[in-house]
This record gives sequence, C-alpha cells and structure tokens, in this order.
Amino acid sequence: MSDKKPKKPQKLRARLPRGLEDRGPAAIDATRQMVEKIRAVYERYGFEPVETPAMEYTDALGKFLPDQDRPNEGVFSFQDDDEQWISLRYDLTAPLARYVAENFQNLALPYRSYRAGYVFRNEKPGPGRFRQFMQFDADTVGSASPAADAEMCMMAADTMEALGIPRGQYVVKVNNRKVFDGILETIGLGGDENAGRRLNVLRAIDKADKFPLEEVKKLLGAGRKDESGDYTKGAELNAAQTNAIIRSISPSQYLNKDIERVLNWFGREWRKAFTIRRYEEYLKTFLGVASSSKLISEGLRETELIRKSIRGAGYGPDRIRIDPSVVRGLEYYTGPVYEVELLLETKDEKGRPVRFGSVGGGGRYDGLVSRFRGEPVPATGFSIGVSRLQAALTMLGKLDTKPQPGPVVVTVFGGAIADYQKMVAGLRNAGIRAELYLGNPKHSLGQQMKYADKRHSPCAIIQGTDEKARGKVQIKDLIAGAGLTSIEDRTEYLKKQAEAQIEVGESDLVTEVRKILDKHDVKWG
Repeated sequence: MSDKKPKKPQKLRARLPRGLEDRGPAAIDATRQMVEKIRAVYERYGFEPVETPAMEYTDALGKFLPDQDRPNEGVFSFQDDDEQWISLRYDLTAPLARYVAENFQNLALPYRSYRAGYVFRNEKPGPGRFRQFMQFDADTVGSASPAADAEMCMMAADTMEALGIPRGQYVVKVNNRKVFDGILETIGLGGDENAGRRLNVLRAIDKADKFPLEEVKKLLGAGRKDESGDYTKGAELNAAQTNAIIRSISPSQYLNKDIERVLNWFGREWRKAFTIRRYEEYLKTFLGVASSSKLISEGLRETELIRKSIRGAGYGPDRIRIDPSVVRGLEYYTGPVYEVELLLETKDEKGRPVRFGSVGGGGRYDGLVSRFRGEPVPATGFSIGVSRLQAALTMLGKLDTKPQPGPVVVTVFGGAIADYQKMVAGLRNAGIRAELYLGNPKHSLGQQMKYADKRHSPCAIIQGTDEKARGKVQIKDLIAGAGLTSIEDRTEYLKKQAEAQIEVGESDLVTEVRKILDKHDVKWG
C-alpha cells in the first residue's frame, strides 16, 4: 500500500480580469436613473428603441479593423463551429449598420432608432479605461440633410441638461472631417496608399483630450512609450506634417506663442467666436490651406448649414459651437463630427485638478450601411459614454449613489413558516418589496435584525408565538431606530424608542408598513 496521502484539492482563486468591474445595487440604480433620463430625451426627439446582439460576424464590424489571421487587435474575437470569425461589438454603430441593411425593405426611412448596451474593447486597461463599458446611441439612417446632424447636436445638449449639467458646464463641439481630410491631402497624406497612416493620425488626435500635445506629437511621429514601458508605433510624419496637424486641431496652443496676434485675430474667446468666416481665414492665414480644396469647401459649407439650423432653433455658442480640434478617432466618419465635453473641473485622489473632457460624440458615417447595400445610404449618429459620464456625475455629486432601500424583512421567530409566508405574500401583493428571512432558522432575533440592517431594510416584521396567539405583529422601524444613538436625553430616547417599534393587528400590517415607508419617503425603482 502507498503511504502517500491524497493531494488536497487546490482552492480556485477568485479574481476579476483586468479592465472589468463588478457593480453593486447603488451603481446599477444610478445607471438606471441616467439611462431613463437619456431615453426620455431621445424619445422626445422621435427615436424608437432597437436591440442588436453583443456579437457580430467580424467582417460586419468594418474595414477599419486590422487585417490579421486572428483579428483580435482592438476587439475580442473567436471562431464558431463553422470556422467563421465572430467578434464582440466594440461600439453600437457598426451593428446598427448591419441591422438596417438586413431589414432595409421593412423600415420606414429615414430610420430613427436608439439603443443602450455594453461594448467591448480589447485594449490595455488603465485608470478610467475599461474593456467593457456602456454606451447609449441614437442614429438617423436615410437622411443626407445637415439638419439631421444639427438635431444630434441639439439632442446632445438637451441630454446633458436633463442629466443635471447646467449650461456653461458642458459644450457640444462641432467640426467636419472633410476639412481635416482636406488638410491631410495638402500635406501629402491623401490617396488609398496612405490610408493606414491617416488612421494612425486619427488615433493619435483622438488622444488629445487624454495626453499633452507633446505626447500626441510623438504618436504623430516615430511613436510613444507609456509609463509601463509599452511602445506604440506612430504615424511616422515628418516635423512639418506634424506641426500642420497640431496647428489644425489646436489653434490656441499654436497661436499662444504670440499672444498679441491671438488677441487681435481671434479675440479673447476664439472658440466661441469661431465662425465659418474665421475658420476659412484661419485655414488660409495660419495653415496656408485654401478653402478652394473641394473637401475643405464641402466641409465648411456643411458646417455652416448645421450652424444655421442650430442657431435658428435657439441654441447659442454657449451650448453648441464650432471647434476644429474635433476629428474623432474612428475611420468610418465621412462628414460632420461632434463631441460633448464637460467643462467642470474636480480633483483626483491626490488633490490634483482633473478635467473630465469628452463624455460622448458621434458624426456622419455615410459608408457603413452602403458596404452591405452597394448603394448610397447616408447616416448620422450620436453616442453617450454612459459609464464615463456616470463616473463624472458621481464625482461631482450629481448622482445619488446611496444604497437603495432594501425590502421589508419578515423574521422567523417560533411560528409556522406558512404563516410567515402568508405575511410576505400580503406585503408583496400590496406592491411592497418584502422577503422572508431564509437564513438558519435557529438564528436569534438579534442576528436576523443585523441581517435586516445589512440589507438596508426600512422595517422588520416580528411575530412570536405570543403575538400570534393575540393576532398581533410587531413592526420595527429600522430607519427611526438607527437615529436613536444621536439622542442624549433619556426621556426623548425612550419616547422615540417606543415609536420605533409598534404592535398592530395582523389585518393592519400592510397599512401600518405603508405609513412607515411614507414617513421616510421610501420608494423602490
């Protein structure tokens, strides 16, 4: 016989993958509140809901994904049983394009829809950067009118205010990718042969709200090494090309080298005063780019039409304004682009000032649906980064993150389980959240009360054999009871203690519980 003892089975270590987070009831409830406010604005604009799956065939997600044997750079991918590649969606726009193309004949065009859901990015996680996060999108498919783009900008402004962000603490910034693409042409980055470099430029520019401009310059040049030592290859532009791009997206940064020139030409608040005329002057005077470029001319004309629509609807530059720094990082945008930026500042855990930056954006993507249809299908859309915006609103104290009230707990204290279940059913049938204590039936009443406290229960129901014989129940007001510790006067304490636990007839249970809930303004959902 072997003397060896059997190996003790190893415990599996519970661990969460990097870049993901677990969320409790308070965070989930805060998200629900936000989503309902966003939904109300979107529906007021005439959009209706649609849902698409979290997975799509990889080729349906777009040509801008890297061409690799295993196309997993930026997305999470796997092969199904017939060896077709499937990827988790990285945004909600590409899946909508597939949905519209597949159901094109049955949709009323222009098709206006919204959807909320989690998206997934196979990226290196970091502070505030998750691999799974929620977005809330609205899109209009089938309209080429700049009025559709203007509507997205107005809806974005209305949504911010519906979420409690006052005017002056956010701005919707508008630009046109055709202007930026025209600038890229003038510096030698036009044509299909430069498509990869243009995409690297866009990705670098998209980091401008996260990195200092000097770091963005590195991404436009040879590349950049981050704090962990990871290296990101750059767009490999020369110094003249890099400077032209930096000037195009950040006029104030470039012009601040000569403050008098800035003040004389732009005015003290150049962003608010950035009209189409000044945009043209800027391109010509400071970049040496003529608006006679077809792309630039189209971009400026479309932006002016959007501006007229927005101003005609009563939205001033304090809410929506032109900003040449907006280009958006995804390749599929073909015209107007927009971003919502929070202008509020707060401090991080080390007391350093932090600006939240962009919490949403979108633009026109006239080529996505066309890939499936083989015919022009114009489209435009806007997306709110719910997870990012929620983090900002929570930090600013604009979201209630206190735990929601738990259910009324019916304790088990010497009676028959069927009788307690009847009590719970009566409360639930009256629309009151309630649960029967399902722990060890030998647990003392004190242990059950501790459980109710951990559940944030507003009150607990107690019925022992003595109360049952008399047809009575005890109701313990746990919210009032929690406040007893702050009372120093003994007489007052005894009075409040008596009020915190009352005895009522079984038939009055629902009525008396309701009184306690109303007294403390307890609501669920």
